[in-house]
Order: sequence, then C-alpha cells, then structure tokens
Amino acid sequence: MDLELYRSYFPSGTNGVVYCRGKVICHTIELPWRANQRRISCIPEGSYHLKARYTDKRGWHLQVVKVPGRTWILFHPANDALRELLGCIAPVTKLLGPGYGTQSRPANQRLLNHVLPAIRRDEEVLLHITRNSKMVGYEYSEKS
Repeated sequence: MDLELYRSYFPSGTNGVVYCRGKVICHTIELPWRANQRRISCIPEGSYHLKARYTDKRGWHLQVVKVPGRTWILFHPANDALRELLGCIAPVTKLLGPGYGTQSRPANQRLLNHVLPAIRRDEEVLLHITRNSKMVGYEYSEKS
C-alpha cells in the first residue's frame, strides 16, 4: 500500500494531505522545516516504511521508520504542531492555519482504519512525502 503525503511549508508549521489511491484519507500538521533538526523540524521529503506500534499511552499508532538522522517519528493526535509535536506527524480533520488543525483523534482513527488492515495482512506500507502538488486551496498566509 502506498500513501502520498503532499505538504505545504510555512514558517510556523507544515500542512499536508494524505492520499491513498487518489482518495483523501486525512490532513496533517507538522513542525516547520528546520533542516531535519531533532525535536524542532518535520522530517525530510522522501519514501518511508510505516509500521504499527502499540503502547499503553497511545494505543495503536503508526511509526515512520528509517528516517535519516531521526528516531521515533510517529503519527499521533495533536491539533497544534508547535505546542504538541516534537517531530511527529499529526492527522487532523480540518486545517485551520499553518501547523494548526482540528479533530485530530477522529482523523488519526480514519488513518489507522485504513492502514492497520494492510499491515496485519503483512503488506508493505510506504509513505511518500513530497512538496505540495495537489493541495490547491490549502495555502495560508502567516499571521503577524
């Protein structure tokens, strides 16, 4: 299974949309691009394997593996990238501004519902991250 994450970059956050087979699964928020620095930057564009992971704290969630120079990059709920993320990716239902969204828990569950069955069937799940080419209408201006 291939997932496409198309991103738009802003000084205060990164917004995206996840597609699978041309269908929107969810939107995403991340930290701004800061040269892949740990805990303060989104991860680089590229293709990454996803795996399922379970913890008592987060329940089932997705981990992005083999990110150059980074570890423990997860998909998990958050609505404000600068306040709630340390390099991870948060699914959101609606984008409200750069690095800011709403209804993250339902969006995260939609993503899990889509991806976990494939992982449980031992399918390879790849996340391809690229610059915005499909996010027409998702541009925001930075607030002063």
